[in-house]
Amino acid sequence: MRTHLIPLFAAAAAAVAPCVAAQSGDANLARNLGATCTSCHGTNGVSQGGTDSLAGSDRADMVRKLKEYKGGIKPGTIMPQLAKGYTDAQIELIAGWFAAQPPAK
Repeated sequence: MRTHLIPLFAAAAAAVAPCVAAQSGDANLARNLGATCTSCHGTNGVSQGGTDSLAGSDRADMVRKLKEYKGGIKPGTIMPQLAKGYTDAQIELIAGWFAAQPPAK
């Protein structure tokens, strides 16, 4: 094997790994995808202020909003950019995970 191709193969494997995990039924995939939201929306989706809490929110409503951000229908500062990085299936997983979390008290 040519050694100059090794970085290319490594990059390809890294790009394919999330897809394989999604298809393999990774039990933590939804949680792991949702973790990307916690810096703004709080641990497990319970905001400490400044942004909406996602924990316990209606799943269908979250899916609709994320798809509106993704499609450029709903304006925002960072959310349209972030939402474009997710597939529709990933959006469904994220919304389902946050909907299942205990809401903020």
